[in-house]
Amino acid sequence: MSLRTMNRREMLRWAGAGVAALTGTVRGARNAFGAAADKPNVILVITDDQGYGDVGAHGNTMIQTPAMDRLWAESARLTDYHVDPTCAPTRSALMSGRYSNRTGVWHTIMGRSLMNDNETTLAEVFKANGYATGMFGKWHLGDNFPLRPEDQGFEDVTRHGGGGVGQGSDYWGNDYFDDTYWRNGQTKPYTGYCTDVWFAEAMDFIQRNQERPFFCYLSTNAPHGPLNVDPKYAKPYEEKGVPPNLAKFYGMIENIDENLAKLRKQLTALGLTKNTILIFTTDNGTANGAVRARSDDKWPGFNAGMRGAKGSEYDGGHRVPFFMHWPAGKLNKGQDIDHLCAHIDVQPTLIDLCGLKGRQGPPMDGQSLLPLLYGKAITQDLRYRTLFVHSQRIAHPEKWRKTAVMTRRWRLVNGRELYDMSVDPGQQNNVYDLHPQVVEVLKAQYDQWWDSLKPTFGDYVRIGLGDDAQNPTCLMSHDWLVEDQKDSAWHQNSVKNNHLASGPWAVHITRDGRYRVDLYRWPKHLKQAMGCIKAKVEIAGESREKEIDATADHARFELDLKAGPGMLQSWLTREDGKSFGAYFVWVERVG
Repeated sequence: MSLRTMNRREMLRWAGAGVAALTGTVRGARNAFGAAADKPNVILVITDDQGYGDVGAHGNTMIQTPAMDRLWAESARLTDYHVDPTCAPTRSALMSGRYSNRTGVWHTIMGRSLMNDNETTLAEVFKANGYATGMFGKWHLGDNFPLRPEDQGFEDVTRHGGGGVGQGSDYWGNDYFDDTYWRNGQTKPYTGYCTDVWFAEAMDFIQRNQERPFFCYLSTNAPHGPLNVDPKYAKPYEEKGVPPNLAKFYGMIENIDENLAKLRKQLTALGLTKNTILIFTTDNGTANGAVRARSDDKWPGFNAGMRGAKGSEYDGGHRVPFFMHWPAGKLNKGQDIDHLCAHIDVQPTLIDLCGLKGRQGPPMDGQSLLPLLYGKAITQDLRYRTLFVHSQRIAHPEKWRKTAVMTRRWRLVNGRELYDMSVDPGQQNNVYDLHPQVVEVLKAQYDQWWDSLKPTFGDYVRIGLGDDAQNPTCLMSHDWLVEDQKDSAWHQNSVKNNHLASGPWAVHITRDGRYRVDLYRWPKHLKQAMGCIKAKVEIAGESREKEIDATADHARFELDLKAGPGMLQSWLTREDGKSFGAYFVWVERVG
């Protein structure tokens, strides 16, 4: 039954059933529809800022992605697969099987890229079922205990900090080449290009764990900016008339493609290809590949006919590639699955495919896609489902902000635009006034969904202080809870330019005790003078301030604190009287 043929009562009943299905648990038999008996390995490759049109197999005649194209030809392909329009929200939904807002994530900075530690992650589910778990590259869901990947089920971790290489929480001075990353919680210098490092570390993990089932989360920061790549990858595109930044963007993707080919070659050499589920996807719409209006560009870009790009509520902002290859599970013939699905479906689907058991924690919003993957009868909940996507990127979520309510046929955008995707996939013809009943039911569904999110809006995801798992710990201004993004010192450039702002961190003091709090204007290891004459700190209701020497590289306070939640904020005052928050604060329980 379609929306067009439903009467009003049926439509409202459908609205209620659809939203109820979003919060239900996984239904259907585990390991059904011909899944292999032995536990399959799982490799999930996710790139950053690569859109649906940034793959040759999707019709882009400029970009060279032979490995991705080959994987496309040998995979089940979700052609109507959606994520959030930006990085961290997508990653939290992918890890948890739940809408990103429920996890505490609706921004990429400002303390709203931190995923609540009570979420049940993919890694935790796999680890509980005897899998080795490894994470390599971009996490972007928290750099401090208990939010790091090593706190969230991953046993083997190599990653950068923050939301990108070179951002504030990342190791100082990283620029994609010969960087220093975190290896199982400790900094370690590496040689080579960032993407090459992630793949090399992942392949080493696979080599070491080839005799047991493993889950490998390979999350590249490329082709996210800054657009740094060896010129040998960008120059061929520039010579073909591709604009310089887009040429670098394509070059970064081509480098990923080369590494994907190496990964597949290794799987073949180790005899792991047959029973390894290899997934390729991305985290949001294209950041640089959308069509440009400049008439002098020989290559204007390619976005597969979609409207919008990264950050957009239109399909170009959140419809992305998803390829799943698994020969033992008979997912290697090349098939398109055009049913509506999303990142929240990945965890329940992998639980079913791998026969995982014992998942505990908050209920998932997603549904298992096994019936779609194997051409079996699907439930009404899956057939008539409605999904939601929005791009908040502000301190406090606002209703209908950059929002799409999606069914297989319809897109209700921002509550005032309606597009019939069956005839208008480019979302150019607003038919809102022609289908009032469709608008009514989609708005009713959205209202229910929005109301279900409200309890999270006033919560804070807190950084733990004083736990043995990370003591001392370094807080960075990337995670300040500020009201306006202009007050966020989220990037290393904010530190270099001495951004005059301050904000609090939401923290949880894990144990009673004496705590040492050191305020730094520059990264600790630089031992660089702050040029400040006064320092102040407030934490959990306690306040201290002191005068300091301008040549000092930090200001130290010691306080007796009780276990529990609180806020931590600091101020440094320059010789000219202007103040700003310490960009780096080291906290250690010392007694």
